[in-house]
Amino acid sequence: MAKRDYYEVLGVNKSASTDEIKKAYRKLAIQFHPDKNPDNPEAEDKFKEAAEAYEVLSNPEKKQRYDQFGHQGVGGAGGYGSGGMNMDDIFSQFGDIFGGGGGGGGFGSFFGGGGGGRRTKKGTNLRVKMKMTLAEIANGVEKKIKVKRHLIADGVTFKSCSTCQGAGQVKKVVNTMLGQMVSASTCGVCGGSGQIVDKKPADADARGLIIKEEVISINIPGGVAEGMQLSMSGKGNEIPGGIAGDLLIVIEEIEDKVLQRDGNNVIYDLYVSFIDAALGASVEVPTIEGKVKIKIDQGTQSGKMLRLKGKGIKDINGYSKGDQLIMVNVWIPTHLSREEKETLENLKDSDNFKPDPGNSEKSFFDKMKEFF
Repeated sequence: MAKRDYYEVLGVNKSASTDEIKKAYRKLAIQFHPDKNPDNPEAEDKFKEAAEAYEVLSNPEKKQRYDQFGHQGVGGAGGYGSGGMNMDDIFSQFGDIFGGGGGGGGFGSFFGGGGGGRRTKKGTNLRVKMKMTLAEIANGVEKKIKVKRHLIADGVTFKSCSTCQGAGQVKKVVNTMLGQMVSASTCGVCGGSGQIVDKKPADADARGLIIKEEVISINIPGGVAEGMQLSMSGKGNEIPGGIAGDLLIVIEEIEDKVLQRDGNNVIYDLYVSFIDAALGASVEVPTIEGKVKIKIDQGTQSGKMLRLKGKGIKDINGYSKGDQLIMVNVWIPTHLSREEKETLENLKDSDNFKPDPGNSEKSFFDKMKEFF
């Protein structure tokens, strides 16, 4: 099923302020919260959908990428992105939207239900830069990269934290005029995981982690752009008693020396001689997929634009491809021999060599309107 527009999910327009976006999300989160809708998969899906939309639209950088590129701009292409958010991610990231503490008790205490227990912690994310050529960007590519990650060492065993009794939180009871008040904070001994290392190999640190280099295969979809960020869930650093962080891949375009990218189209400046433009010719031009031959018609004027259909870049939001636009430039020699000058002088007064664009010759701006 296709993802719904994030603005539609939250019921706000693109000009909505940060406060309006937060207010809309809070309303939906209350409506579809698991504590109010037990054993209701549809409500849980709507709760996750609203959290995913809020996670993007509440972040100015992600919101800008989403407005420009849609779901793909924030990692919505097959297997990437925030679409894999689970309940633990949501509670840990947005628990404070109801005024609850960062330890995960905010939602449950708000509804008075049992949902305010210890939430699963998440390891830190890793960020890598991926340099890509125009050819790789055009159709997508599979790349393998080496990443150093924190992983739980083989042979590590854990035991329940004696300080918090495995709860991950330490509760404090305070007597007040209004009765007893209970506050909860993250356990400082286990860091909220509810467990501590029992036995570990010599090469592991105090948390039972080792640094290991892994080769990870990444499928980059066609049509990505400079600065776009993709995400691979669970490929970041591991954490005891929690889930692994994500691997964030930031796209960097390698500038092509011949072809220029313009959205999903590519542009090539073709220089032809005065003689070839006048008589016509068959010339080779480079494309993303290799060289192809094109025909230059007799009498081709400088500034004419030719189009090679489907020779551009794949649309990241669909299956269509852009085109290659070829700008024809007639090359005028800057130095002439005596014989060449005499030949041209003899042709100077010919009516055939006098400019006569007429009404049939379109202006540069008219040509641009046709192609864009």
